[in-house]
Amino acid sequence: MDFELKTLGLAEAAAQKCDALVVVVPEDFKGAADPLSRLVQDARKAGDFEPKPGKLLQAYRMPGVGAARVVFAGAGDGSGKRIQTAVQAAVTGLRMKSVKRLVICLPQGAGDDAVRAAVAATAEASYVYVATKSKPEGRELDRVTIAVAQDAGSLRTAFDSARGAANGIEMARELGNMPPNLATPTRLGEEARKLAKAHGFQCEVLGPKEVAKLGMGSFMAVARGSEEPLRFIVLRYQGAAASEAPVVLVGKGITFDSGGISIKPAGEMDEMKFDMGGAASVLGTFRALGDLRPALNVIGLIPSCENLPDGRAMKPGDVVTSMSGQTIEVLNTDAEGRLILCDALTYAEKFKPRAVIDVATLTGACMIALGGVRSGLFSTDDALAGALQQAGESAFDLCWRMPLDDEYGEGLKTNFADMANVAGRPGGAITAAKFLQRFAAKYPWAHLDIAGTAWKGGAAKGSTGRPVGLLVHYLLAQSKPESKTQAKAGAKVAKAGKPAARRKVAA
Repeated sequence: MDFELKTLGLAEAAAQKCDALVVVVPEDFKGAADPLSRLVQDARKAGDFEPKPGKLLQAYRMPGVGAARVVFAGAGDGSGKRIQTAVQAAVTGLRMKSVKRLVICLPQGAGDDAVRAAVAATAEASYVYVATKSKPEGRELDRVTIAVAQDAGSLRTAFDSARGAANGIEMARELGNMPPNLATPTRLGEEARKLAKAHGFQCEVLGPKEVAKLGMGSFMAVARGSEEPLRFIVLRYQGAAASEAPVVLVGKGITFDSGGISIKPAGEMDEMKFDMGGAASVLGTFRALGDLRPALNVIGLIPSCENLPDGRAMKPGDVVTSMSGQTIEVLNTDAEGRLILCDALTYAEKFKPRAVIDVATLTGACMIALGGVRSGLFSTDDALAGALQQAGESAFDLCWRMPLDDEYGEGLKTNFADMANVAGRPGGAITAAKFLQRFAAKYPWAHLDIAGTAWKGGAAKGSTGRPVGLLVHYLLAQSKPESKTQAKAGAKVAKAGKPAARRKVAA
């Protein structure tokens, strides 16, 4: 999908030749004499249209309008969040109507948040997974024009960042939606290499022998139960001087999680293909970096394997030795994500990072705590936590900071190793974070638990691509000269060009 940003008033937009025109209508809408404004005013007077968020009024072949279809989308107070709701509702309604050329008119005075919201909502609502379908359904938009009444140049930076994030989110969704017999650890390594080649990144893909030499005993223990060989992926984006400390992103890449010997119930086990959502989000973030080229250095680390109950699989009661030398008693083999992440967190030390952020579909407990609205955020650094929260707000990809009190770590004590891998059900998302914290003491660290936000179930089943938007906005903020100021502001919060064409990940 090709996004563009243009300066167009409603009268000019009405003259555009396109398949569909979406007019975002806030409560304080003040129209002019053009046909679009007149219809809104007449419909409101007649009580046929209220500009509440998500409310739609549709018209077909309006006189004086070039578009075949016109959708007026209510946006309430006109905030970014309400515009996101409006655009998503409108584009969803148009998705099956052979619309290839779309123009979206934002309200008078629309700012950066409105532009970001419109791009994100359009990309999300128009996405259709077709990679493994014999007869793909749905049509893809070819070109989307975001129209603003004021000078579009003042909104260019926000538009470019939103467009780059949308490309990254799409890649993460496509990888997350692929079936586990195709999206194997080997396949993730291949996708990482393709991405690196296309955008000039450095990439290493380590196999079982190399990982064994590194001493990643915890990671290897999880992979033992599968015939699919593990992969440890290392991506490097250099946008600043080599001497500048990088941000390290670590993504959990369990491409299928049966639970191992502590096997999961059969119902909805198919959704455990989404357990590589953290890995997909790191790859998607690097896809966005390839477009946006911010002035900072970023490392991506992805430990990837399957968790299956083979005869060689790790057992409850096993003790494994991590790369850090710390020993772990495995009390539940379904708490495997932390076992692969801990070795990646130790490996991250070699880069002397300015910050490390791990991303993982880690605990059902986080889903219970926060549902599917916000990702769980844990951090040992107030400035880092605040910057991530601010990025989430800007990207409409929300998170919520959770506690890391020392008392939560008491349950990880065991008589047989340095720690256990679980600490019981109470506060399960927190105790999982406390486990990871033991491997992240040498740098500012944050953990994003995306178990509730990485995918949706039910009729809308599929990957969301979260938290690519959050990560992209965080990295862009860190690349700016004012990032130190933003980081200080974030600490206070914590305490209180043309895009690439849509890239199909072929089955």
